[in-house]
Amino acid sequence: MSHDTIPPCPQCGLANTYPDGASYICPDCTFEWPMQAEALDAEPPQGEAIVRDAHGNPLQDGDAVILVKDLKVKGSSSVLKKGSKIKGIRLVDGADGHNVDCRTELGSMLLKSEFLKKA
Repeated sequence: MSHDTIPPCPQCGLANTYPDGASYICPDCTFEWPMQAEALDAEPPQGEAIVRDAHGNPLQDGDAVILVKDLKVKGSSSVLKKGSKIKGIRLVDGADGHNVDCRTELGSMLLKSEFLKKA
């Protein structure tokens, strides 16, 4: 496969991407995406669950999401407001269903995907 047939990164737009198995990887922003669009809807490998937002859309690392309700922050009097946009999420296997790691205006925190929608 020549470098001319490898698409630029859809996240940052740079052309330093390279193939790795069935995915392309961008070394500049570490975004990873499937080589074929059908792979987005394909079943995940054994033991790997699909993380879905409040509307059932699959989420991936690097997605931007929007809060669908106000969320009180434990141990603080602060609230994350409904409609707040969060960019560059990372999917994790956190405690008690907290499966999205992100950076909000209140700092880095884990959120449940059921309170997010894909932007």
